[in-house]
Amino acid sequence: MAAQLYTLRDYLKTPEDMAATLKRVKEIGYNAVQVSGIGPIGHRELKALTDREGLEICATHVGYADLTTRIDEIIEQHHNWECRYVGIGGLPESYRGSAEGYAAFASEASEIGKRLQDAGLTFIYHNHDFEFAKFAGRTGMEILLEQSDPEAFHFELDVYWAQAGGADPIDWIRRFKGRMEVVHLKDMVVTSAREQRYAEIGEGNMNFAGILAACREIGVEWGAVEQDSCYDRNPFDSLAISLAQLKKLGLEG
Repeated sequence: MAAQLYTLRDYLKTPEDMAATLKRVKEIGYNAVQVSGIGPIGHRELKALTDREGLEICATHVGYADLTTRIDEIIEQHHNWECRYVGIGGLPESYRGSAEGYAAFASEASEIGKRLQDAGLTFIYHNHDFEFAKFAGRTGMEILLEQSDPEAFHFELDVYWAQAGGADPIDWIRRFKGRMEVVHLKDMVVTSAREQRYAEIGEGNMNFAGILAACREIGVEWGAVEQDSCYDRNPFDSLAISLAQLKKLGLEG
């Protein structure tokens, strides 16, 4: 299990913030983090902080523009962090409006994925809900899956956003067999006012026993706990609640 640091982005603005936050993440019981949403810090400095706390960097989110313009630096960064999985947080907006846009991205990102693969790394794509919009009967996610290189373009399903897009997260986990090693875990709740909200795992309505069983079935390596907003709850508490629930379901920190 890993803590997706985007959840704690308000506590990661300076190196001093990062040191204190990583210490708390370890104390909660996580043994790994996904790097995203952090402030400026040197690559080696961050690695020293994670090593000090005994935290592995299992995956990242980087900007797609960075992958297209400075991929050699990204490769060096991930080698320094001993981190195999290079992720992007979503499809750039310019590709979203058509089937042709999704197909173009699938092709372009596959070429980037090949560069990363040659360096011993793996490109992973994190979804939101808009990938489940349909174009002539096919969802954007289906286009990405079918028209990308299966060796070079892997996925990082966000189960909440799949559910929000009207898709079945368990079905999509199984579709990604052989192409997904990292999954994003967060729950969904609906309030009495019919507001759809992020929730700590176990406090929402999603079928997490089935989700985790499907992840085991296809050999997912890392579950990254993320909560985009924790509302009135402290995000450290949210991460702790989710981890406790996941342990009850048989996972280890």
